[in-house]
Amino acid sequence: MYYISQITDTLRVPPSRFDEDLKSILLELARESLEERIFPEIGFIVAVLEAEEVGKGRLIPQESGAFYPCVFKVLCFKPERNEIVQGRVIEVVDFGVFIQVSTVECLCHKSQMGDDYFIYKDSENALIGRDTGKRVGIGDIIRGRVAVVGMQKNAMRVGITTRQPGLGKMEWIEEWKHELQEKREEEIEA
Repeated sequence: MYYISQITDTLRVPPSRFDEDLKSILLELARESLEERIFPEIGFIVAVLEAEEVGKGRLIPQESGAFYPCVFKVLCFKPERNEIVQGRVIEVVDFGVFIQVSTVECLCHKSQMGDDYFIYKDSENALIGRDTGKRVGIGDIIRGRVAVVGMQKNAMRVGITTRQPGLGKMEWIEEWKHELQEKREEEIEA
């Protein structure tokens, strides 16, 4: 899920930039230091949107720059358990697939792909269902439910499942919808 949040930081402005617009400099410095970082409390910072508050600058002895406390508005991505997400398969391995969801790579273990047993076929770089023949490969669009989220300072681990009806590869979802519609029509006729 995406959030707009606030983050407070103190940034050093080098003397060579004292004559420039302070908010613009601080915004640039914040983007360099905060974007694409993970904070367990707020998630992955996608973008620093604006400098909302800038405090008084301080000079520190034997330091050439000035330090400014600031509050920034940031756009964050933090997946939540049971959230429905959608992404593209970017890697297939013998134990599952990695799916790019926003800025995060999520793992869907082959045991979480569906009611079939999926086998990795190296020659096709795909997972193939033993009984159904369903195939998952690079570039496929997958819809899944977030089952596990783990965040550390420099990594976010997300596990998803597609075992419920209405989840999985987009073709599977369309087949499920079609079967559901046929079942409803049969019930109406009966």
